[in-house]
Amino acid sequence: MNFVAFERAKQGTGASRRLRNSGKTPGIVYGGAAEPQLIEVDHNALWHALKKEAFHSSVLDMEVAGKTSKVLLRDVQYHPYKQLVLHIDFQRVDDKTKLHMKVPLHYSGAEESPAVKVDKCMVNPVVNELDVTCMPSDLPEFIAVDLSKLEKGASLHLKDIKLPKGVAPKVRGGQSNNPVLVSVVPPVEVVEAPAAEAAPAADAKGKGKGKK
Repeated sequence: MNFVAFERAKQGTGASRRLRNSGKTPGIVYGGAAEPQLIEVDHNALWHALKKEAFHSSVLDMEVAGKTSKVLLRDVQYHPYKQLVLHIDFQRVDDKTKLHMKVPLHYSGAEESPAVKVDKCMVNPVVNELDVTCMPSDLPEFIAVDLSKLEKGASLHLKDIKLPKGVAPKVRGGQSNNPVLVSVVPPVEVVEAPAAEAAPAADAKGKGKGKK
């Protein structure tokens, strides 16, 4: 994906507020050999771009002053209740340096799996994105995961899926190196309580009463 940004000179809260009032979003680009660069981006174009998954997980082509460079989206600050982006951060990409990114997992095939189709289980994704490391040229927009082989009583772990070429998982310290990605929950069996025994038939009218 590509987008256009503009150089920004002024700094400070007042300058940023005036920028937002004019329909622009302040931002910064950092990393690599160059100095951090202040930028501004058209807010409406940015707002629509942020709704696209690829904008968050792909190497982007950023054009500033006629020059294009490759960057990654690193941070977005939103207004707490308005539909407003307050600030945005990008990191420059070095073609020779590995990236550390979160890549979305796209699950498919669950409805065709024996777990769902035969045993009526529920398939619950536990992890929706995966921390990976790879070279910029190998960064996938998403990782497709086929669930059509899932069976009752089984779970899908990280080591059960095939990652794209050149992509390696990055598990944080303290976490299992083979975390569960998808769990299979068996159907809940509803056990009906036994019907209460019928109350003994009422005694004949007058039974037990003394005769007049």
